[in-house]
Amino acid sequence: MQKQLHVALVYNIRPEDSNAGEKEMGGSEGGRRESGDADVLVAPRLKSGKTKSDTYAEWDTEETILAVETAIKLYHRVTLIEADEEAYQKLLAVRPDIVFNIAEGLKGPSREAQIPAILEFLDIPYTGSDPVTLGICLDKSRTKEILSYHGIANPAFSVVEGLKDLSTRQVPLPAIVKPLHEGSSKGIFSASVVRTPKELQAQVAEVLNNYSEPALVEQFLEGREFTVAMVGNRGNLQVFPVVEIKFDSLPKGVSPIYSYEAKWIWDQAEHPIDVHECPAAIEKSLEKEIREMCEKSFEVLRCRDWCRMDVRLDSSGRPHILEVNPLPGILPNPKEHSCFPLAARAAGYDYNRMINSVLESAIQRYGLVSLT
Repeated sequence: MQKQLHVALVYNIRPEDSNAGEKEMGGSEGGRRESGDADVLVAPRLKSGKTKSDTYAEWDTEETILAVETAIKLYHRVTLIEADEEAYQKLLAVRPDIVFNIAEGLKGPSREAQIPAILEFLDIPYTGSDPVTLGICLDKSRTKEILSYHGIANPAFSVVEGLKDLSTRQVPLPAIVKPLHEGSSKGIFSASVVRTPKELQAQVAEVLNNYSEPALVEQFLEGREFTVAMVGNRGNLQVFPVVEIKFDSLPKGVSPIYSYEAKWIWDQAEHPIDVHECPAAIEKSLEKEIREMCEKSFEVLRCRDWCRMDVRLDSSGRPHILEVNPLPGILPNPKEHSCFPLAARAAGYDYNRMINSVLESAIQRYGLVSLT
């Protein structure tokens, strides 16, 4: 008989899912509603300062949080804990057997590492990669340096900390300009692809001014783009079917990238665009090359339990790693085209099985107990 564990689900919730709670409580501290073993805080408590339209893009919706909770509850007892300033005390008091971590954090290039660092301090097991890997993967240049050291192809790049640095840039045009340490396509818009020095300067200034962090100027690859989802660990890593991003479904005249607009504005559940194909229609040799590249990247970056990687082809058809996301998005609604669940469904996993496969990977890695 399997042993039921006490699992804490640690998360950040998007503020647009908290309007009702704020109104009910009559203030900006937010509201709570009962859910299982714990209250769900339905307003962000972190002091965020000024916000941009994409400030909370990495945070999860209430629908996602509840879907993950429902999946875990099939086998275990669940407590919900928001990753706010009180998270340390809550975890200290609750002391779960293991944490299912989907907390993205808010401030700084180490924000995704903050909850795992707390958990390691408290000696509480958790799903996903450790603080070092999470911090490295959120800093795009550090990720690329490690990949390059291990001979894994990725686009040429330069880090720009001020406009004066552009005079010494090494990346030829066309290029794509990104914030150095953001995820969920934050700061990546159609205008991020630049083809002239004037466009480059304007887009770098946009990143420096709006995100208060360096800009990554990266060689723009003109080929097809794919994303690869993985579950497990070394020795039992499962690579789900490859997803292709279909740029011909985007509005005419926009850059062929999976931008913030494409991910969060143009592609809506009510008015979806056919932007994904899974399994991707690619040659077996190319699929094998992409899968092996992602598996090697998973290993050299020391990812754990799950990860999603973006891959793009150059003009010669050679694949390059674009992004490594060890804390992938997992929207439960199939109409919202979340890549990780899409790939899992193509492999025969429903949402509940997908979530529990991640949890099971961590449980086995810690030697806690097996569900099977």
